[in-house]
Amino acid sequence: MGRRTGYLIAAGIVIGAFAVAAIMVSLAPQPERREPPSQFPYVETAEIIAGTDFIPVYGAGTVRPSAEIDLAPQVGGRIVWVAPGFRSGGRVDRGQLLFRIEEADYQHRVRDAEAALAARQVALLEARGNVVIARAEYERFAARKDQNVDEMRAPANPLALREPQLDAAEAALKREEAQLAAAQLDLSRTRVSAPFDGFVREESVDIGQLVVPGESVGRLFAADAAEVVVPLSDAEAALIPGLWALSAAASGREAKDQRVAARVIADYGGDRYAWPGHVDRAERSLDERTRTIEVIVRVPEPFAAGEPVDVDYRAEAHAPPLLVGKFAEVVIEGASPTNYVRVPRDALQPGDEVWTVGEAGAVRIVRARVLQRGNDEVFVTGAFEPRSLVIISGLQVATDGMTVRSAAQDAAAAPSSRP
Repeated sequence: MGRRTGYLIAAGIVIGAFAVAAIMVSLAPQPERREPPSQFPYVETAEIIAGTDFIPVYGAGTVRPSAEIDLAPQVGGRIVWVAPGFRSGGRVDRGQLLFRIEEADYQHRVRDAEAALAARQVALLEARGNVVIARAEYERFAARKDQNVDEMRAPANPLALREPQLDAAEAALKREEAQLAAAQLDLSRTRVSAPFDGFVREESVDIGQLVVPGESVGRLFAADAAEVVVPLSDAEAALIPGLWALSAAASGREAKDQRVAARVIADYGGDRYAWPGHVDRAERSLDERTRTIEVIVRVPEPFAAGEPVDVDYRAEAHAPPLLVGKFAEVVIEGASPTNYVRVPRDALQPGDEVWTVGEAGAVRIVRARVLQRGNDEVFVTGAFEPRSLVIISGLQVATDGMTVRSAAQDAAAAPSSRP
């Protein structure tokens, strides 16, 4: 093979290689064209909810009885009988006899006082008779002078007419009447009864025990109502309508018109139960330590079974009373302004700012006034635009007018899937 033939073969190989490469390049798939990623930050947003109901005022406090007393006898002696229900945790009714002190000594004192009173009654009758006799003798003496009694009679000596003796007899009778009343009162006090419907917190009395006047032998608390003292800041207390017009002494329709509804919630056995109540009154002084206002919420039927907050058959069957000393949450129906909104708690930024996003993705910083902070949401007022969203995460620093992206905007910009 000549040299010329070799060149031709080499040239053919090169040309074929270029042809194959050209064919392969032409047959290669075209790369997908992608838009460059957006430089705008991506944020999570939530809707602004216009407020239409009352603003809840949240608080907490310890349940206490509306009334609680130390039970002590007013007379001394030996205990001879104790009611079976007068035990710690027992319920007692108003007027129910709780225990009785030996009565014999006090019965003897009543009889002595009755005898002394009878003697004084006789003495008073004698004194009255002596006055009648003395006055008659004085009249006869004056008549013997054969002169006009009215003209000649000088004022008679009261002692001669035995008037002081009559006054002394009447005073002695009153003293004996008082002695008899005191003896009868002491006798009645040997029977100690419950002053109101309530429960026995503690007792320390047994048959045969000697008690002295004024010594506490038990403690009762009222069963008609319970109270929860809720410390609130002045900003929270300002949300309770008519707080300072409330009167604990109001009754009937006036009290119902004044009432601000509340709900007391307590845990029991892992479940939550609620009892209806109302704001009863507020202290007129600040707590010296916490500088808060103490608002008293009254629960009219604390010892009725609570209503399960989360419905559960087991919870309904084992619903407890509102136990005295229990720590409970309180939700008070606050004011109902017309221009407030509810936003997620994460939307509230430092300095009470709320970052909103308009339809075009532009950020607007709204200075908000916080009315109330809940567990998951905040009640605020401010210059919020209609149909705007609030930023809850994804942005550390914001400026007015900056542009952001959100899932809501991406969904609105996506083409419709319908044909």
